[in-house]
Formats: sequence, C-alpha cells, structure tokens
Amino acid sequence: MNVTDNKPKWSRRKDLRPAEIIDAALHVFTEYGFAATKLDDIAKRAGIVKGTLYRYYDTKEDLFRAVVQHTIEVHLQTIQQVSTNFQGSLAELVPVLLKYAATRISGSNVPALARLVISESHTFPDLARIWYENVVSHVLTLLTDLIGKAQARGEVRMGDPKVHAFSIVGPLVLSALFHEMFGNSIIHAPSFTALAEQHAQTVLTGILLDPVRL
Repeated sequence: MNVTDNKPKWSRRKDLRPAEIIDAALHVFTEYGFAATKLDDIAKRAGIVKGTLYRYYDTKEDLFRAVVQHTIEVHLQTIQQVSTNFQGSLAELVPVLLKYAATRISGSNVPALARLVISESHTFPDLARIWYENVVSHVLTLLTDLIGKAQARGEVRMGDPKVHAFSIVGPLVLSALFHEMFGNSIIHAPSFTALAEQHAQTVLTGILLDPVRL
C-alpha cells in the first residue's frame, strides 16, 4: 500500500489543493483575462474560500507564475532531455523538436496564456517578465547553445545564433497565436504538425552550410 494512502482524508485533500488552485486559475485567467480575474473567482472555481488560497499564493502575479510553470515545466524538461541526449546533428534534431512542440501546442492552453501576456503586458509588465523568465528565455537559450555548437562543428553557417534561434521557433509561435485569435476553422489556419515539418526543411536549408545532407 502506498504510504500516502494512510494519510487522513483531510491531509490528502490539503496536498492536492495547490494543483486544484492552479487548474482553476488557468481556466479563469484564460477565460476572463488577467485584469478582470479576481482571486474570489479562482477560489470559487477551486471550491475553496479565498483565505485558503492566500495560504499558498500571496498575489495574483504569484498565482499566474505558478500557472505558467505548471503548464510549461513538463514540456521544457522533455525538450531539455531530448536535446541533451540526442547524438545526431542539428539537422536531425530540429525536426524532432519542432514536431514535439507542434504536438504539445495543439489543443493546449499555451497559446491562450501567450495571448493573455501579449494583450495585458503593457498594463501588467510582470506578466511579460514571468513569461520570459519561465518560457522564452529557456527555449531561446537552449536553441542558441545548440546552434553555437553546430557552428563550431562547421554544420551551420555563421551569424548570430540568437537570430537563427528566432528563425526556428518564430513560425510556430505565430501559428499558435493565429489559431488562438482567429480559431481553428479559418481557411488559412495551418496544421501545427504540417507547419513544423515543412518549416524544419525550409529553415534548415537556409542555415545549414551543407543542406544537401537533408
């Protein structure tokens, strides 16, 4: 029997509360936006009183940070593991990473969170900082490092690795926002997986010194 099974019911419930609060906050934030969301709304959605919410999170910004970390953390860890353990070339790795990102973005709350940050970051600059520190910085740092190493191997043409990194992730980010703003039924809404596959070939043809190897 699992040790946690011996805990009193109230104790097990307490252990679950942070996850329940984060799940409730995710839905309320993406539905109403950051400015219009009240902690009372989140507490009600989570089935708790607001005083209980304050035991875990001091401010709405703290709760938003927890939502972003919870939503993104597993995906970033997987991308990091794949990149660290991959033994092939950048030409082989980029399609794998883009396909993974496209699969995870599709049907997730990531685009909704990104739209929320874009729409409200001027009023709440902390939202942009939280998104940058927990998402953007990790992805761009990882890609920039991989590209720099590929340049050192003579695989990728010279140029600012950060700019190459933007070239790789840019279309997927734009596609996610396109779907979020206009919906999935618009005729120009691209398939995430089709975009990832085609863009991988296009961008690699541009940055590789020897694109024939594709």
